[in-house]
Amino acid sequence: MADAVIDEISRAFLLERFNDHLAVEKGASPRTNEAYMHDLARFATFCHIKGAHKPEGVNAKILREYVYHLKDLGLSSSSIRRNISSVRSYFRFMLGEGELVADPSERLEAPKGWRTLPEVLTVDETEKLISAPQLEEPLAFRDRAMFEIAYGAGLRVSEWISISTKDVLMEDHLVRVFGKGSKERLVPIGRKAIGAVAIYLRELRPKLEKGQGKGVLFLNSRGEPLSRMGAWKILRKYVEKAGITKPVSPHTLRHSFATHLLEGGADLRAVQEMLGHADISTTQIYTHVDREYLRAVHKQFHPRA
Repeated sequence: MADAVIDEISRAFLLERFNDHLAVEKGASPRTNEAYMHDLARFATFCHIKGAHKPEGVNAKILREYVYHLKDLGLSSSSIRRNISSVRSYFRFMLGEGELVADPSERLEAPKGWRTLPEVLTVDETEKLISAPQLEEPLAFRDRAMFEIAYGAGLRVSEWISISTKDVLMEDHLVRVFGKGSKERLVPIGRKAIGAVAIYLRELRPKLEKGQGKGVLFLNSRGEPLSRMGAWKILRKYVEKAGITKPVSPHTLRHSFATHLLEGGADLRAVQEMLGHADISTTQIYTHVDREYLRAVHKQFHPRA
């Protein structure tokens, strides 16, 4: 499609205004902004081809066809969900701006069969992973503290590597987290996490700090803030050491945090707050995980199962 036509579609769908809204009012990061706008450019082009040349021409039928179009493109379920989230955010914005009187995406969601349940660790596997850093490891105090915080507060990897030393509020048993869009939240952490961080701060971090730490809590062996890739490598090392065979990523600790809370009877809205989800529907995926757990318990222990 010619650039002139693409520009015309972008103007017709007011994508530049939405881009400004994301950057200025929502405080979205450049990376998030870019992902949203890429999704919406594709969406607007699809609508144009289907005969909807302006936002008010988009209806539920076109939206359903678009979701199946994304599936046909071979996108993963997580990418499809992100695209749908982009579209819904766009229409909420258009409604708020008075450009539309109704939101055609209100009931739009990915077909349930496409949603894959996140991989989670059992409580026993989590314990093995957190216990894997032993004293013979030169950075054991850091690694233990890192896992305790990541699992203890259900953090994204970007959040756990960017925590500063002053963000761990020891006396209050809280950690201050800056999540997506730089939104701040306070998450409770237990005494084990507090203890592990206290030991790391006392015994190891001062030795790592060489003036390049920038106040960040978790440093690498060169005294610099730990990178995302560095966190991945550390996790992979201890997953293998703990003898865990299922695939584990930093996000697995976050999934496990949410699942274990719900299995223990935690309220969904409380879990939403702790995870920093703007929409409770994002948190609801963990209720599916919880149901799988309940089925497994029933099958194992009920005499008529």
